[in-house]
Amino acid sequence: MQSADLKKYIQFFLKDRGLTFEGLELLPLAGDGSKRIFSRFTLPVSKDCFIAMSNRPVDAFTRRENLAYVMIGKHLRSKKIPVPEIYRYDLDRGWFIMEDLGPTNLQDVVLSGNNPLPIYEKVLGFLFRLQIEGARDFDPSWCCQTQQYDRAVMRRYESDYFKDAFLHHYLGLKKEWPELETSFDHLAETASRADNSFFLHRDFQSRNIMISNGDIGIIDWQGGRLGPLCYDLASLVIDPYSELSSQQRNDIFQTYLLLIQKHNAGWVESLKRYFPYLAIQRNLQILGAFSYLTKVRKKQHFEAYIPAALKTLRELLLQVTDAELSPLRHIINELQLPQKTIQ
Repeated sequence: MQSADLKKYIQFFLKDRGLTFEGLELLPLAGDGSKRIFSRFTLPVSKDCFIAMSNRPVDAFTRRENLAYVMIGKHLRSKKIPVPEIYRYDLDRGWFIMEDLGPTNLQDVVLSGNNPLPIYEKVLGFLFRLQIEGARDFDPSWCCQTQQYDRAVMRRYESDYFKDAFLHHYLGLKKEWPELETSFDHLAETASRADNSFFLHRDFQSRNIMISNGDIGIIDWQGGRLGPLCYDLASLVIDPYSELSSQQRNDIFQTYLLLIQKHNAGWVESLKRYFPYLAIQRNLQILGAFSYLTKVRKKQHFEAYIPAALKTLRELLLQVTDAELSPLRHIINELQLPQKTIQ
């Protein structure tokens, strides 16, 4: 029923724009981690192409999420950030019609086999603009989850998420891990010292970065809030989808450092100091999310990325030698994934 009603909503939108809707067909797009439903529709005559999104406001969080999608999206476009334009929306029904940024994302480009570093340089330029310009005049009341990325987020939505979704539900290990409290507290305490007054996308990874004829587009901004520079950079660098080599990851990191140095050299040492801790935090979130999506949401395709995410976490914990992280380091080094996961 909702699909038929949404189609009528789209027809009214097209009529208002003076476009014909004869032969209109909605092509469902493959879903990712969210419950939102996306469709692409191309007009047979004009070849104009749009994206329709449906996110039914079934609870208070979804209503906040939809409002955040609109308000943060408008804000970022006003700052010349390349997010798609939202042409029409209905918050009561959770419907959105927006610009189509094309079918190709950064993951596709990286896995094509061509040298990805030139496109990453462009992406980093837009990331830096997003972080700096996105923070200007940003209203935290738009946020749907928390207004800032802080210690509470690190513990509840990252460390504890990892412990519950990955260690307990995915691997079938014990529920309580008191021996990890020292490591988790140390991580959150250290990472929270980074300046968190920048705009934080919170899911800045290759599937949320669209590429069309060399142009960059950014999607899925609804989780945006204020946070540190390092976090979105970490999301991009350790992204399990992209399968970057250690050398490529380092090249991307060094390129970003040069951007920072040109803008404000005083930020460089802070970024280098806190990046590893925020990368570990992000890595814990990734493993929690992939496990939850696999076990609870039954989206089994996410399971294929768990080995890469676990490998990266082991590498990060070897680089950060703090004694407080020894319990986490020991447990991660001893973990064995189910055989089906590593095939």
